[in-house]
Amino acid sequence: MEASSNEFLRGTLKTIVLKLLAEQGRMYGYEITQSVKERTSGEITLTFGALYPVLHKLEQDGFLMTESEEVDGRLRKYYSLTPSGNATAVQKVSDFERFVEAMQSLLRPQNGEISLAKL
Repeated sequence: MEASSNEFLRGTLKTIVLKLLAEQGRMYGYEITQSVKERTSGEITLTFGALYPVLHKLEQDGFLMTESEEVDGRLRKYYSLTPSGNATAVQKVSDFERFVEAMQSLLRPQNGEISLAKL
């Protein structure tokens, strides 16, 4: 994806994080970045500079809880959803799915229009 796709990513980071945590239960930052990279075949890569402010904001808003665990002599912070985070994840994913459907309808050629892909 091009750099302009970062604009789309910024608006969906909370949804991505909430969705992954809803599926996985708990994850740490690097694990989140790798999951996104793997699931999108490298099309989307999250930087720590983009991810951690979102994690901290979600925690501040009461959607995430954290627990620290020592792994190989290093402290690792795991994130998981609170009950309100779980409800928010469901709502944000649903909202995003409706948005994608609306965008697909908007971008689909109508009544004899030429598709932009053919230009």
